[in-house]
Amino acid sequence: MSMKKTGIVYIIGAGPGDPGLMTLQGLKCLEAADVVIYDHLVSSEITCRAKASARLIYAGKEGGKHTLPQEEINRLLVEEARRGNTVARLKGGDPFIFGRGGEEAEMLSRSGIPFEIIPGVTSAIAVPAYAGIPLTHRGHTSTVAFVTGHEDPTKDGSDIDWKALAGMGTLVFLMGVRNLPTIVNNLIQHGKDSSTPAALVRWGTTEDQETLSGTLTDIARMAEERRFSPPAILVVGSVVKLRDALNWFETKPLFGRGIVITRPEAQAEEFASLLHSRGARVIHFPTIRIVPPDDYRDLDHAIERLGDYHWIIFTSANGVKFFFLRLKELAKDARELKGIRICTIGPATALTLERRGIRVDLVPDEFISEGVVRAFAELEIKDKKILLPRAETARDIIPEGLAALGAKVDVVTTYRTVNSGRKKSEIDSLITQGKADVITFTSPSTVMNFMEIMGREYTMPPRIKIACIGPVTASAARNAGFNIDILQERYTVPGLVEALEHYYRKHPHG
Repeated sequence: MSMKKTGIVYIIGAGPGDPGLMTLQGLKCLEAADVVIYDHLVSSEITCRAKASARLIYAGKEGGKHTLPQEEINRLLVEEARRGNTVARLKGGDPFIFGRGGEEAEMLSRSGIPFEIIPGVTSAIAVPAYAGIPLTHRGHTSTVAFVTGHEDPTKDGSDIDWKALAGMGTLVFLMGVRNLPTIVNNLIQHGKDSSTPAALVRWGTTEDQETLSGTLTDIARMAEERRFSPPAILVVGSVVKLRDALNWFETKPLFGRGIVITRPEAQAEEFASLLHSRGARVIHFPTIRIVPPDDYRDLDHAIERLGDYHWIIFTSANGVKFFFLRLKELAKDARELKGIRICTIGPATALTLERRGIRVDLVPDEFISEGVVRAFAELEIKDKKILLPRAETARDIIPEGLAALGAKVDVVTTYRTVNSGRKKSEIDSLITQGKADVITFTSPSTVMNFMEIMGREYTMPPRIKIACIGPVTASAARNAGFNIDILQERYTVPGLVEALEHYYRKHPHG
């Protein structure tokens, strides 16, 4: 009878907050894990990369309170590995920089459990970098020290050599906000000039990053006045003065703006990526889900006689996706489109087809239904057969306009949009906390279902701005009672992001 093989524990540094700073090796080990045990500061954008079957166990500490005591975490790591599981122990920053990763690795070693250490980008270097503070600089210093601002409370006295630290060029204190007056006093008492520049950076590398600059004389007072709370890092040294010239992150055009995306998350990747790159706080609140049609008969009938059509018009990437899924289910492929000309309502839909190796023949200058009709008005389409695979509910501008031009149009339902089932309280709490600044709508259905979720009598707080893609979506938003603050000229996601940037350049405090 064979014994079950012991699993392995990966002690992974998840980075300082920005999910883009997690290492490729760390991500690879996370994706292989059966069990994920993660800390408070590990982003949900990282934990969501675990496989669907993985068990996620929260072991974070907030405000000094442990969800799981360290002894319980140690027990879990050993127990899960002995069950044969691959365990990802996700720790903020780097596991060997004030992260108790060394203690956990020692315990695994004593227990005979295989383990690997996956280093992470420590907040000690990443957070100052995102605040525009280089820790070393030829014109300032070539020495730097990393210090815990929160020593083991069970120890007798301090292990910190304050006199040695006072002579160092740059000092970085982690977890030191609550002990700030003690840290400052010890440095000054042991010879550090009280006029030495100092900076506190909280929620570093995230869209909530906030930096407070001063000197050893006043940094503790400033922190108390601003109620500066953890998690934060203290940087002490003349390099802090370089922040005025090197502050790159907090000057991004949408830095700290909470932008709500109401389209489905599966289709929000480009939008979210563009917003992230401009410093925005991206809030996913999908109001719709995209699902197959209730009945495939009309779509199947159209697919069986594709050879009869002269044109196919796709009005969304969803239409493309569901059309080709059904094509595949019917044991057919793109070769069925040979000889058929293709039109898309805009470049994003065209790109979806081009990625499938299908050339698009026509993209109108205006990315709306009226633009499609105007583009076809310049062609000879009398008696031409045109297939329009689209959403179950949509405007009839295209079929009616093309019929008026003499074409024979078959409209088939390819997909449906339904309410996402999200709760009003989810977005309400973010608005109350001041985390949301803009609600974006990318289609009339996102507006309609937003109102279903929020309630027909819902009134948008005046502080919240409304941004829409295109006049049709804007019209739906106005009909819902919203004032439109941001409406771009290019009816695309990149165009909407540009419009958001333009708005906040004009209204920096809006």
